[in-house]
Amino acid sequence: MSRALQMIHEGPVAVSAILQQLRTLVREVKSRAYVPYSGRPAAVVLLLSDGAWIPGVRVESASFSLTIPPLQNAWTTAVALGRRDIVAAAFSEPVDVSSRAFLEELGILPEVECADLLTASPEALPGLREPLTPFWNGQLTLQQGIPVARQVARRAWAPHSDFPVGCLLQLKDGRCIPGVNVEHPDWTRTLCAERNALGTALSYGITPAAWQALFLSCLKDTQGTPCGACRQLLAEHRPDLPVWMDRGLENPPQILRVDAMLPGFFVLQ
Repeated sequence: MSRALQMIHEGPVAVSAILQQLRTLVREVKSRAYVPYSGRPAAVVLLLSDGAWIPGVRVESASFSLTIPPLQNAWTTAVALGRRDIVAAAFSEPVDVSSRAFLEELGILPEVECADLLTASPEALPGLREPLTPFWNGQLTLQQGIPVARQVARRAWAPHSDFPVGCLLQLKDGRCIPGVNVEHPDWTRTLCAERNALGTALSYGITPAAWQALFLSCLKDTQGTPCGACRQLLAEHRPDLPVWMDRGLENPPQILRVDAMLPGFFVLQ
């Protein structure tokens, strides 16, 4: 058991100790970052109202502008898992202007701010528990993937486009990681369902070698396919990953490998 988890299991602790536990956790999570280009790992840990927590790491792309920042990664994971009750956030680096703006535009305004910590209610922080499980309930067969992806899409946060999308990243052991499109007032900070699930997997230390398939459902478009940005990120990690795309209740899903959807995808040698 890690030092941080040993601290968590010791029982009720003072707020100062909880904040220190968050700092310890975010240093441990930082090692999961995917930063082959900058070599600068970064991470965030979001504390929820019941003491569960969600990790988020920096995920870089060969197309640099598609890089997923840690805070966006963790926040979109929270939405896909049906949680928005964030009470504190710990950063592996000093909180920058971009992160403050991201939270402000979502209406999440901290009462207390330190160099590497934000909290909305410092007097009532819960004791830390285990990380929030990133998996959809139960294991799924390939035949169940699309129907459940439709259910997942209902968790999407798409107030601007009203275009909910859901996906499931299935692992080889049958467990699935949900992803939904999560919009932001600044549309450049919006993340699609596929990249949401990819970022969640990497943040929880689930490597691409464990990925089995991706199931995708666009509730308002039975011809929906991954956008170019999602194809690029998926191709960088698992070009051979099969993607099952919803084609409506009356038609079988369309299945394509990622590299067939984006031949000649961009890589840096």
